[in-house]
Amino acid sequence: MKNEPLGVVLGSREATPLEFWIGVQNGLLRLDDVVWVESDHGGMKVRYYGMVDRVHKLLEGMQFDSDTYLAAENLIPTNTAYVAHVTVTRLEPEEYLPPDPGSPVYLARGAELDAALYYDRMQQRLPVGSMKNGESAFVNLAFLDGRQGGHVNISGISGVAAKTSYALFLLYSLYNSRVLQDAASAKTLIFNVKGQDLFYLDKPNAKLTEEDRERYRRLRLEPRPFASVAFYAPPRFGRGEGNLVADSTRGAGVTPYYWSVADFCREGLLPFVFTDRGSMSNLGFLIDNVTARLAALARGQSGPALLVEDWSEAPPGGGPAGGFEGLGKAAIGSLEQLVDYVEYKLLGAESEGEQAQGDTRWTARQHSGTLQAFVRRLRAAARSLHKIVRADKKSSAPDPLAGDSQISVVDIHNLNAQAQMFVVGALLQRVFRAKETGRQRGRVFVVLDELNKYAPREGESPIKDILLDIAERGRSLGVILIGAQQTASEVERRVVGNAAIRVVGRLDAAEAERPEYRYLPGAFRERALIMPQGTMILHQPEVPVPVTVRFPYPAWATKREEVAEDVSDEALKDDLGI
Repeated sequence: MKNEPLGVVLGSREATPLEFWIGVQNGLLRLDDVVWVESDHGGMKVRYYGMVDRVHKLLEGMQFDSDTYLAAENLIPTNTAYVAHVTVTRLEPEEYLPPDPGSPVYLARGAELDAALYYDRMQQRLPVGSMKNGESAFVNLAFLDGRQGGHVNISGISGVAAKTSYALFLLYSLYNSRVLQDAASAKTLIFNVKGQDLFYLDKPNAKLTEEDRERYRRLRLEPRPFASVAFYAPPRFGRGEGNLVADSTRGAGVTPYYWSVADFCREGLLPFVFTDRGSMSNLGFLIDNVTARLAALARGQSGPALLVEDWSEAPPGGGPAGGFEGLGKAAIGSLEQLVDYVEYKLLGAESEGEQAQGDTRWTARQHSGTLQAFVRRLRAAARSLHKIVRADKKSSAPDPLAGDSQISVVDIHNLNAQAQMFVVGALLQRVFRAKETGRQRGRVFVVLDELNKYAPREGESPIKDILLDIAERGRSLGVILIGAQQTASEVERRVVGNAAIRVVGRLDAAEAERPEYRYLPGAFRERALIMPQGTMILHQPEVPVPVTVRFPYPAWATKREEVAEDVSDEALKDDLGI
């Protein structure tokens, strides 16, 4: 049985194959409602599907603004005109003819809604939230998992746009909707950049209401926490000499992470100490050369310290009497000592009657000013990394691709900016290399907030290079970036531009006018200024218009106060000796 028409196509305003106006006669029509209309063009019926993006009401029959007062008292005859503008999303058949004025317009539901938003063409539909009319919204999984496109980019004001919450909901839908066929082999790396809110993903949310649970069920999802999560945090000393525990309020269940000096060299992590490589034209080449030399030294060594044969921590007489050879093996036991060693190799050590001179195999014929600048920056960075690069213990660095856990949450919020950059760069490199060499077969999803810090529009850095690699080549390797930032205008264009799925929460007024948001029609950019938390505007390649969706309240705890059970405070106190 056909629904009653809401109204008709207006004849007083221009109708084209791509847009038309509706005169609303019955019921209500609001923004984001989806409609359809059918017109007969000489025996050929064309059906038009579209979305309402503007609604107006006005009183007809008035000459002056003050006539409104008279009309309100029924002192002059007027009619209320209720009109809506529709942007066409699809025509069947694809004949670009305008709809006939007076044609009845119907609200799209069921099969008509699927046709209007191309859901009927999606072989694998991933639920991403609910539309205003209560219907489920979907994205084509092929444009997210790398087959036809990849990557998600989320923009919005911090604390209001719910960027991280929506990224986690997308992950939850991926793992629990049974749409991702290889979900069992997929892995996820999440960087926790604010507080320790993400350290309770495996705990049910005590504040979840029955209404919230019903919203999950409408999306064919069961409301429950993430099932397979491993947590990592930087270390701090606990009870007992040399006992390291994770710096986390959760206590038990969190693994402290750090790299040994030997693995720092072996894995080639030196570049991630430098965040402003572009400021010196020769610095990049020198970084690569020193990185290669350190990796060669560490190859084949098994302990946490780096063993070298051409240097001692305190050479007699201020320098080696026999040049670079014959000093015996020395164990570099800290990052600070490693910097001393690199300084010695680059700048040499003064001896009586001789000028200091570095090892030409290490200096790569660079000017002394470049060598000195390199050492200064390396020494400054070493002070920031002493907690997470050490030689007293073997490496315990997070490996999101190893182990049984599907999701790895790595906390970096307690680290200073330099250390945060290092951890992000080191782990992204580990993931990308594993995919390049074929050591990991399943897909890997990376969730990273504050993209403007790691892939800024201006400047160069090794971390930015990796993110560009992920953005441009990652989908072919199965690495999918779910990135977020407050301001997309400050992120490298190629990182944002390669995201097939773009999501916008509440935006700042000035940011909304930037070219990065031109894919949104004007009405959507205006709405982004007032959107409530939990509502997002989603754009995907297959659907010609953005869709406003609302996602349910997290079924997992997002902060400690939402955890119903004990989070091992006693175990934490015992570890710390409190």
